[in-house]
Amino acid sequence: MGFTTSRMLQTSALLVSLLTATGALAHAHLKNQSPAADSQATESPRQLTLTFSEGVEANFSGLTLTGPAQAKITTGSASVNAKDNTQLVVPLEQPLAPGNYTVDWHVVSVDGHKTKGQYHFSVK
Repeated sequence: MGFTTSRMLQTSALLVSLLTATGALAHAHLKNQSPAADSQATESPRQLTLTFSEGVEANFSGLTLTGPAQAKITTGSASVNAKDNTQLVVPLEQPLAPGNYTVDWHVVSVDGHKTKGQYHFSVK
């Protein structure tokens, strides 16, 4: 039972589609953030900036910030940096008191995939 030219072309097309599909299935992964994960800021940041591996949609992305004693901290609306759609920027409406903070984020990338995660930082 040998391979015909048609069968070889079909097999080749399948392999090529499988190998190239991985890029289309990518998700926006958190690459870095400010303040940095597990860092200690000497003063309260004015905003939180999260940078992802691909562009994100601000209308479907955001975060929740909790502070000492699990108190929810009020933030401004999330927006995407006008010059870099991989950066989600969330202004802080008031200075953060000293203590430990948790950021729970969720984003929808420009290709429609949802991702979420969490990181911690503290303010001295």
